[in-house]
Amino acid sequence: MPAAGPPDRKGPARAGGTGGAGGTGGAGGTVDDGRPRTGTGPGPVGWFPERWTLDGPEPYAVPLPGDRPEAPGTEVQPMGDGRVLIRRTVAPRRHAFALLYPTGPGTGEVPLGTVECPDDGSRLRLLPPAPCGARAYALVVGRYTSDLWLVAGGGRGPELLAEIPGRCSGGVWLDGTGRMLALDREVAGLTKTVAVDLERGGEVSPLLQIADRSADRVLLADPDSGLLLVRSDAPSPGRDRLGWGVLGSTLPVRFPECLRLPDCVVTPFAVQPGQMLQPEACAVALRIDGALGSWVGVWRPAERYVHHLAAPDGWLAGAGVWTPEGVLRLPYATREVPCGVARLTVPVRPPEAPVPAGGAGPEGAGPVSTQVGGLTEAPGAGPAEFAAPRPVPLQQAPLRARAATR
Repeated sequence: MPAAGPPDRKGPARAGGTGGAGGTGGAGGTVDDGRPRTGTGPGPVGWFPERWTLDGPEPYAVPLPGDRPEAPGTEVQPMGDGRVLIRRTVAPRRHAFALLYPTGPGTGEVPLGTVECPDDGSRLRLLPPAPCGARAYALVVGRYTSDLWLVAGGGRGPELLAEIPGRCSGGVWLDGTGRMLALDREVAGLTKTVAVDLERGGEVSPLLQIADRSADRVLLADPDSGLLLVRSDAPSPGRDRLGWGVLGSTLPVRFPECLRLPDCVVTPFAVQPGQMLQPEACAVALRIDGALGSWVGVWRPAERYVHHLAAPDGWLAGAGVWTPEGVLRLPYATREVPCGVARLTVPVRPPEAPVPAGGAGPEGAGPVSTQVGGLTEAPGAGPAEFAAPRPVPLQQAPLRARAATR
């Protein structure tokens, strides 16, 4: 292990490419619990990682170039100690992992080992950063099974943890320690979310099963409040809807009509932390993609309304993190500001305020309707619920007792 280390241990990192003054790179990342997931980007000298520190008085970037430019498609991910994990494809089926850190004028590198996919049809990708910040995981998806690997933080190089029947996608951490992982598993053409217990040898159990033939996926989870954001076609077969539930609750998953925006793709990317056992009070940040471009939406389960906000120029679309106080921090890069953070505050809508028939779009975009046919809400009622057949609302997950420690 090289003696040199990172200049700081608490700052979040983003690896994006900039090759010099004015360069902005080409790939964004997403911020989760203060640490962005990372990406590489191009610069005049080729592709190389760049670590962003965003939680100090002023954001700043640290380039991490190696001896040669990185290949497009290389994955990077920040670790809690300030180093950056990098995954490189070194052969058609072989992937090498290493930890990068700045060493003054150069970049230090700690090789971790390799993982080889079983066949040409298998695909490997990094999972979102573990909440503890000390470990990193990868998923190898094959034709009929998915292998879960510990690729950093184990002390012995990459280690196979579990072989999960079915083809898995997604990846959401359900607790604050990195023990429980949600994966969307496809078996016989059906997709359901399962929970994987990493402390029980990768034990798998059902987590989200709304209807027998529905495609159900978990998108985000907040361990403090228990709020889960899901996507399912249960309320309208063949058409995905955004919904929300509460981990360990016996209440149905609900699908608010206001999250159904016509001709737009809505993707939640950050949940406000620190709202202990108050899922309805959590602010949820949404990336909204439409014909007019991408902008930011903010929604709370207690409200039947989406706030539409213009994204800052150069926003790393889909990247952002909430503070417990309700400030949304969005990283961006422009020629004038190659490493910046915009801060947005969205006030809580008073309960007595009327709910508009349509929400405002991003600045200059005009109105965006949030009322569409399908499930409806009766006056004075809460968000629409899908009740026939009654959803199995997460109660099969092995988290009710274990989540008590969160």
